[in-house]
Amino acid sequence: MLIDRYSWPQKLALYAAMAVFLTFILLPFLEMFRTSLSPMSHLFHAPYEIWSDKFSFDAYFAMWKKVPLLGRYIWNSIFIASAVTALTMIFVIPAAYAYARLDFPLKNLSLGVFLSVNMFTGAVLLIPLYRVMNTLGLLNTYWSMIVPGVAFLIPTGIWLLRSYLEKIPRELEEAAFMDGASRLYTLRRVVLPLAVPGIMVVGVSVFIGAYAQQYLFAITFNQVAELQPLPAGLNQFIGYQTVEWNQMMAAALTGVLPVMIVFLFLQKYLVAGLTAGAIKE
Repeated sequence: MLIDRYSWPQKLALYAAMAVFLTFILLPFLEMFRTSLSPMSHLFHAPYEIWSDKFSFDAYFAMWKKVPLLGRYIWNSIFIASAVTALTMIFVIPAAYAYARLDFPLKNLSLGVFLSVNMFTGAVLLIPLYRVMNTLGLLNTYWSMIVPGVAFLIPTGIWLLRSYLEKIPRELEEAAFMDGASRLYTLRRVVLPLAVPGIMVVGVSVFIGAYAQQYLFAITFNQVAELQPLPAGLNQFIGYQTVEWNQMMAAALTGVLPVMIVFLFLQKYLVAGLTAGAIKE
């Protein structure tokens, strides 16, 4: 194994760095969980208590009464992110293959232009996007949140998948061409099976990006409560004078749980995709 190449001091330093990194990654989620268990009267208790005998799961039951459409919001978030991911990958896979294997005029320039789209945040383009959604009649529909998400995530997906496809040996495709296979057949039967780990990594990255972009597009392009995703639905825990922080954190963790379960089932492909090409032959 690669870790066996390091001495014990190097291993100790490596594990210490990993522990610090994981602490910063997991600490916000642990604090969210602690907040969801705390009564409102203890959220700002001094001194800070890591654990208390007042902790309970009452917020996980109360949040459904506070926001009756919470289940619908969670479903909408998963549906919108899944639709954005599926549509994005439909465009990303052939485009990334073209940029990885084909030579055409302005190839690098066009890719740079695509990536420049990501330099602009959604907030900068809200007014033009609103006019486009209004002209197309997509306001107050799922499409008003799906279409902008796809448009913003395609360039990143092309860039990531292109790098992975370039690592696949060209000799495999050339052998298929010599046997009379077409470009499309070679992509479908030779390249895609080898690119599954990379496609999974890009798909997960796109899904996370689609989940994170939902709030801005939802509150701007959609006024139908039944179509709102979870990030927008969490606003209902904010009252005129108080904020139900414990219920909000409980709802946020409940909404993230299905996604985490999916990631657990896909972790084999994610690890394979992230480590592909990391070790030289």
